[in-house]
Amino acid sequence: MAVTEKKYHVGLGPGDVGDYVLVPGDPFRTPLIAKHLDDAHEVAFSREYRTFTGRVEGVPVSAMSSGMGGPSVAIGVEELHELGVHTLLRVGTCGALQPGIKMGDLVIAIGAVRSEGTPDGYVPKEFPAIASLDVVNALIESAEALRVPYHVGLMRSVDALYSDLVPDQMPRPDLRGELEMWTKAGIIGNDMETSTLLIVSRLRKMRAGTVCLCVDEVGAGEIHHLDPSYMDRMLAVAVDAIRRLIKRDASAAKRQ
Repeated sequence: MAVTEKKYHVGLGPGDVGDYVLVPGDPFRTPLIAKHLDDAHEVAFSREYRTFTGRVEGVPVSAMSSGMGGPSVAIGVEELHELGVHTLLRVGTCGALQPGIKMGDLVIAIGAVRSEGTPDGYVPKEFPAIASLDVVNALIESAEALRVPYHVGLMRSVDALYSDLVPDQMPRPDLRGELEMWTKAGIIGNDMETSTLLIVSRLRKMRAGTVCLCVDEVGAGEIHHLDPSYMDRMLAVAVDAIRRLIKRDASAAKRQ
């Protein structure tokens, strides 16, 4: 059935959003992304979902915020899917779980540990949260081309942010050991949204990936406000990755 009206939560309708969407958590990050798009303008601001749409390589591309945590991400992905979106790229922030990852570095997820609950409403824990290989490769190529320090590996998504920041202040006595276990297992960073984004997108046959800016080093116990230039260079990498995907998709379409 054709979509003819604005979606209930995201406030978007047919023609408002491009097939490629960058997804930050913060609504006030979408205008920052819009500066990297051609002819971008705000098309909706509904609840936590703020959307700008512009163009990259002449193709409509949007930036829509998701708010914080899995539930709002899942709703946003579902409604974007109903509007025909096929590619999603989360541009967020994360805390590092490996000592070699420094503040301002980029963290690119190939998948995510499901330590939060939203995807459990879709599939059991055995179903893995895996990023699109196309999106991962485009992000790596962009980070290399723009000479931005980056790390590639498995993320871990959680519901309780501060349980990871200050585990010793929480009633649960096992949190410190749990964090150390995930570090030993090679998990590179914690966020709140990646696994939900990857699970719901895959179930809806959409491509999805994540690039995050590290704002909390191992053991720091504090989220840092970084120089805005760090955020800007992450957004430049993300938009360049979308540009690469657009070009590849166009080439693939010509070969068919």
